[in-house]
Amino acid sequence: MTAPTYHLDPADPRAPSPAQWDAMSDEERLRVVDSLPSEFPLTSPPEGDPHRVPTARALETLEEYFRRRGRSVYLSSGLPVYYPDESMFAPDLIAVVDVPSHEREKWVVSAEGRGLDFALEVHLSGDRQKDLERNVERFARLGIPEYFVFMPRRARLIGYVLREGETSYTPLVPQGGLWPSSMLGLDLGLDGGRLRFYHAAAPLPDARELIDRLSSMVDGAVERAEEEARRAEEEARRAEDEARRAEEEARRVEETERRAERYAAKLRELGVDPDALE
Repeated sequence: MTAPTYHLDPADPRAPSPAQWDAMSDEERLRVVDSLPSEFPLTSPPEGDPHRVPTARALETLEEYFRRRGRSVYLSSGLPVYYPDESMFAPDLIAVVDVPSHEREKWVVSAEGRGLDFALEVHLSGDRQKDLERNVERFARLGIPEYFVFMPRRARLIGYVLREGETSYTPLVPQGGLWPSSMLGLDLGLDGGRLRFYHAAAPLPDARELIDRLSSMVDGAVERAEEEARRAEEEARRAEDEARRAEEEARRVEETERRAERYAAKLRELGVDPDALE
């Protein structure tokens, strides 16, 4: 049976169906991937810093954590994601573990050979049904193992996991106030209303905290270096003073010896033996 011809609909761009993809040559697949849009007009109004800040912090925290551990995890924010024959979507944060982490303009599942492992949405006042209902059904159907929703204004976090063999999500139950993510090997939690990631119950520092910590370490190192320099300078001054005193003492001894020699010479002129006076 011949696969139906693939056509890109600009109004609803989709990746080819599995049958269409399998029927394509490598060159055709490259052309299709290149043709899929990586930019889209805004469909909802921007939500400003309350949305941007937690999203950026989460992305930066995870990037730094996995970089330091030497684990290749692809992370992105607002990246167009194309599943076969599905409308494009772009979660606030995505993760795909153990894949090359080079930059991408889009994630095309058929081309990458992998779907998403983790998705997170930051929900403020937008389409509640999208984040809390439609995504829950859709992401489970697509086989995304974990999905989280963070609601900053309500200081609330919801997590879902797709159990093996199931087609719908199971809500995650927090343990000790933390929601486990087996995909990331981390826990998610709330700290003063902020979204945080935890490893072994210890919070991962975000970029600002790392910078503050580094600045504190640098300041401490500078202070220690300055103190060492002051001590070295004081030691040098003491050594110079000691050398100066030793030099003055040597001059005094030399002058005393010269006077003694002159005195002995005078005595000898007078016919007196200096040694007899000792």
